[in-house]
Amino acid sequence: MSTVLRQSGRLPRIWLRPLATLARDNVDLEFQDHQAAFRSKTNAELLRGCLVFSVCAVPAIVAKNKSIMKWTNAVLGDKLFKAAMKASFYGHFVAGEDQEEVKAVIARMNSFGVKAILDYSAEEDLSEEEAKAMELAYQPHQSFLDRRKGVIGARTFFYRGEAQCEKNMEIFLDSIDAVAYSTQGTGFAAIKLTALGRPQLLLKLSETIAKTRCYVREVVGMTPDSGTPIMKLDVDPQDFEKKLEEMSPVKPDVVREFAQHMTYDQKGLIHLFSWGGLLNDDVLLLDAFKVPSLESGKMVPLIGSLTNDEEQMFSNMMTRLRTVFEYAKERDVRVMVDAEQTYFQPAISRLTVEMMRKYNTEKAIVFNTYQCYLKDSYDNLVFDLEQARRQNFYFGAKLVRGAYMDQERARAKALGYEDPINPSYEATNQMYHKCLLEVVKRAKEFKMTLKGKPNRVAIMVASHNEESIRFAVQQMKEFDILPSDKIVCFGQLYGMCDQVSFPLGQGGYSVYKYVPYGPILEVLPYLSRRAEENKGVLSKAQKERRMLLKELFRRILTGQWWYTPEGNYKPA
Repeated sequence: MSTVLRQSGRLPRIWLRPLATLARDNVDLEFQDHQAAFRSKTNAELLRGCLVFSVCAVPAIVAKNKSIMKWTNAVLGDKLFKAAMKASFYGHFVAGEDQEEVKAVIARMNSFGVKAILDYSAEEDLSEEEAKAMELAYQPHQSFLDRRKGVIGARTFFYRGEAQCEKNMEIFLDSIDAVAYSTQGTGFAAIKLTALGRPQLLLKLSETIAKTRCYVREVVGMTPDSGTPIMKLDVDPQDFEKKLEEMSPVKPDVVREFAQHMTYDQKGLIHLFSWGGLLNDDVLLLDAFKVPSLESGKMVPLIGSLTNDEEQMFSNMMTRLRTVFEYAKERDVRVMVDAEQTYFQPAISRLTVEMMRKYNTEKAIVFNTYQCYLKDSYDNLVFDLEQARRQNFYFGAKLVRGAYMDQERARAKALGYEDPINPSYEATNQMYHKCLLEVVKRAKEFKMTLKGKPNRVAIMVASHNEESIRFAVQQMKEFDILPSDKIVCFGQLYGMCDQVSFPLGQGGYSVYKYVPYGPILEVLPYLSRRAEENKGVLSKAQKERRMLLKELFRRILTGQWWYTPEGNYKPA
């Protein structure tokens, strides 16, 4: 479904059959109920899952999986290779090649209480040399030119020109169409900002955000360990203006003009710069981030030098981003903005929250992602929650542990800066639960003060960690938050962690599967990552394999040799 259908007006919807009696199960929070976990699967799918997880348990095969798939394709030819992949890895981890195939998968998931986040997962299988060549002109650190290195769980977009960014935008728009077409408005689409423009512009913008925080600290006399989020300072704009006049030789009228463009309210400073003009193409990047120099008194840019071409590239990126979210709002489809590397993430989060402010005026359309393996994830979450509260827009968050840990640690060590990652897995768990608890508390406050109105905070617990799922369910009970309140939902990858997703969905909780789709030969890099990911979490994969076998044997012993899944659940 693409541009033609988008231009034709209202999209058709695929409605599920009416359900006479809707089921609702008790949830086993130990997640050991194999019958509930795989009620939606045929016997052949159970057998396929056992095969896939067994292969993922063989390190030698996983290490060479790309070469094995390419060799098999060469030997069998495209037709036989595609059939073999649909019967194995592709069939297990990918929902289909196009929207028509995905539609049937989503309908079956829905009938068992689980919804979808659609992600078009086709990608170019670049060599390391090709990836490095694309980044060479804009990335000074040779060891990290290939941004895929050390990354298993996330897709990497490389800049191949403005035309490719336009194509990526069209793919995202098609994904939004797919959600509207096949999920009855219950699903999400997923996007990455690095697909919509030159990623290194995000790097420059992230560096500028860091410089801005340092500048504010210096003006108000704070030490670096006093807190990074500007709103934690609760700086009075007039006091800030007065201190700036005292510290800088710049003329008072210039300081006052600069202060007039700051973003603040009656409680104090929110942002040093106004982002509205930047998002609407009214202001150039180089002009948007100028401050009075504390040494010379002149207005100086915080952002590094930019060419006219780079200014145009950034403007193009913002236009594409607005196009995606305007279309999502028109189609009433929610969009997850994925997190990326820490040197891009400040800019990605800042732009995403500004898009929330612009588009989340009536409901949460835009969702930001917070990687809880980062030391500053809680501070950043609180910063954004506070902005949403003070500027009165709906706040949407997805909590993940993170996908770039090995790469981030290696980069920090090589370049000599502090490791941004939490020191241990347990510290990351604590951070995840701390962030989750903060959002639930805020949501409860809104629920109590805005009775009868839609909740203004929503969070997706995107985790395969059973402990975190239990913690989230417990907090919902403690704070009297129901699935129908549309505050807390859960998310796992398609083809993984079904023992968590489906029992929760069948128990009435709001649950999503991150559902990839795309042509078989173009999603091989995605399948390679899933194989490596299951090797990395082998104990969890072994548990799922054991449960698959238990359910398969149960059906054989009870005579269910030709089991046909028929669900009568309704997604929360």
